[in-house]
Amino acid sequence: MIHKAELDWFKSSYSSSDINDCVEVAACPEAVRVRDSKVLDGPQLALTPHAWAGFVSYARDVSPR
Repeated sequence: MIHKAELDWFKSSYSSSDINDCVEVAACPEAVRVRDSKVLDGPQLALTPHAWAGFVSYARDVSPR
């Protein structure tokens, strides 16, 4: 099991680097974890890699271009 502090978190390249108002994700073998960038020690959402791929595909398809 991976401890929360050991995860390598990153933000989307679309996020502003000077504003902390987005979500961050960290991938580990069993899950992709998502957290609020304003609450680093707060709750996390853990998705299976398959569920994460489905979410990303859906978000890409419905986002305005």
